[in-house]
Amino acid sequence: MKNITCSILTLMTLLATQCQRKPTTYVATQAFEMHESYKEPAFQSRRFKHQDMVPLLEELKENPLFEVQKVGESVEKRAIYLVKAGTGKTNVLLWSQMHGDESTATMALFDLFNFLQQSDDLDPVRKQILENITLYVVPMLNPDGAEQFKRRNALEIDLNRDALQLQSPEARLLKSLRDSLNPVFGFNLHDQSRYYAVSTTSKPATISFLAPAYDTAQTVNKVRGRAMRTIVGMNEALQHLIPGQVAKYADEHEPRAFGDNIQKWGTSVILIESGGYNGDPEKQMIRRLNFASMISALQLIAAEGYQNYTLEDYYEIPENARTLFDVVIRNVRYQENGRDTLLDVGVMRDEVEVATARGFYTQSSVQEIGDMRVFYGYEEVDGTGLILVPGKVYGTAFEDLAALTPQRSLQLLREGYTTVRLHTLPDTAADPLQLPLNITSASGKVSHTLSINGGADFVLKQADGQVRYVIVNGFVYDLQGEKPALFHGLIL
Repeated sequence: MKNITCSILTLMTLLATQCQRKPTTYVATQAFEMHESYKEPAFQSRRFKHQDMVPLLEELKENPLFEVQKVGESVEKRAIYLVKAGTGKTNVLLWSQMHGDESTATMALFDLFNFLQQSDDLDPVRKQILENITLYVVPMLNPDGAEQFKRRNALEIDLNRDALQLQSPEARLLKSLRDSLNPVFGFNLHDQSRYYAVSTTSKPATISFLAPAYDTAQTVNKVRGRAMRTIVGMNEALQHLIPGQVAKYADEHEPRAFGDNIQKWGTSVILIESGGYNGDPEKQMIRRLNFASMISALQLIAAEGYQNYTLEDYYEIPENARTLFDVVIRNVRYQENGRDTLLDVGVMRDEVEVATARGFYTQSSVQEIGDMRVFYGYEEVDGTGLILVPGKVYGTAFEDLAALTPQRSLQLLREGYTTVRLHTLPDTAADPLQLPLNITSASGKVSHTLSINGGADFVLKQADGQVRYVIVNGFVYDLQGEKPALFHGLIL
């Protein structure tokens, strides 16, 4: 019996040795599954502001686990904070919202703060991180940009192109923190366009990684190699959560960027880009993935597990490519001026900032016409056997928005109308997302002719003239499917 027991123990040891990478995958999966218990409830959407974050940091000050201090100010004198946690010998610096409209990781960082305070099944991971790492976190480097939900700071400077000139106070602060803390690892946390896919696939690049190159030759030294190996482990963990939806950002050296220069200055930099995920407009799923990825990375660093990964595997991660649209309509016929053309149509949806509770409305446009076989859509419509016709504008003006009941609106869609006239337009402070169709004034002139950069308002008809699909402001309604929800129109 003793020999059998020894054999089993030997086998278990051998398996553990062969599978030594798997703890990182387990940690990421557990963090992902338990995320709801750490999720900071103050953030439910992307468009939060500095004033929404400050009370959370003030509350964090009361916990002896953290040190929270104001370390600088933005151009418009908003406080920039540094949060410290842990007592380990390895300094790790994380900064988010260098671009004011890239807030996904900021939400995940506050989830990380909540994680560090709790006690549960992940206590061994928590303990390992806090004992082996000292975390330094700048949760919002560009509060002025966040205030307007725009990329640049109040000087209209892109902070990630100011690493050498250092003309912005925010850039000077980040440089001074890097120099004074001398972190072994740095996490440069961003959002990227949702239109990036993984290589030539139709899958969105939900998370993209990069170990930035510090020279044009893309040389790999110990510092950059450390970041590359860690990314391999992070990728391995995420592949279990979002198979095929992890990519690598292009490796080209950008001499003005902070990531490239911090790598050059001796800190192993890991860039994390939060892209797109179908059905996740407020990036709450991607926030969850960010959180899980951060926990897996910190565990790798705390245990120095990144040494188990190879540089070769970094290069095997596929690069992202901008090949996605919000909607692609394929193989539809378009008849104009006596011509009958078979084509595809690609639609993109832009967010336009407004002073409403939600903060934006969607304005869609046609961005591609022709053969789109190398592109993909988050939503695809098979137009085979259908004819694309520009949406019609209803001739007789309705009195006001109340006249457009759901039943009347659905009838208008079935008749091929995408825009109606109103004698009394709604208050411009109203949320445009609640409009049942596009609306214009009684005398407004509107054309829905299919054109590049033109509006995405048309119908797809069957050969018998019956309307199958209606596209209103880039949103697709299948009139043979379930009763459509009507809330995506514009004031034209």
